[in-house]
Amino acid sequence: MSQTPDLKGSSFPLTVLHMHEHSTESAICYLDGKVAKAPAFFKSAPLVINLSQASSDLDLTLLKQGIINVGMVPVGVTDCNDKQLEKRAREAGLAVMTGTNRPDKAPEPIMPSKIVRNPVRSGQQIYAKNCDLIILNHVSAGAEVIADGSIHIYGTLRGRALAGASGQAASIICHNMQAELVSIAGNYWLAEQIESHHWGEQVILSLTDQTLHCDLLNIK
Repeated sequence: MSQTPDLKGSSFPLTVLHMHEHSTESAICYLDGKVAKAPAFFKSAPLVINLSQASSDLDLTLLKQGIINVGMVPVGVTDCNDKQLEKRAREAGLAVMTGTNRPDKAPEPIMPSKIVRNPVRSGQQIYAKNCDLIILNHVSAGAEVIADGSIHIYGTLRGRALAGASGQAASIICHNMQAELVSIAGNYWLAEQIESHHWGEQVILSLTDQTLHCDLLNIK
């Protein structure tokens, strides 16, 4: 028996570009540099533009084309408080997305942690929706582990780890830090941004005032 298409709500981690009064040209240049540093992570990645602090004369058509030119995919805009700017976003073919931090929004239920016992191989992606993710093995280079909550890795992290994927505070605890990229709530470090004295060590990464912090665990 044939089935008709079905629409269902879902949740996916998205990269958000905060404009902060930046010019269109400087924003495109910034994105181009990020894609050049981590092409495997950012190439064809969906991007949402946060307009909460954007200039009212921002050229969204030019910005959209610039995002496409650097190899990312512009999805829409969020936190737009300017009706004219919102109108221009729609005219540019961008979705106008509502924020997820509304006070009347019911919180997502807390789910049991997702536990992965096998190594996470290059090319694999593991996503723990509405819960923490516990990896009892290694995460290879080219692999990606994502969680709406915190991430615990009891082996070597050589790939990418993205905690707090839905935007909330979280932590990444790793027993051997050799990551390609680490991210909490959209704030990320590439490998070269991880300090050398944390490399290969047991660490915990946390987020304070939208800034990543890394501390040694020193567990023997």
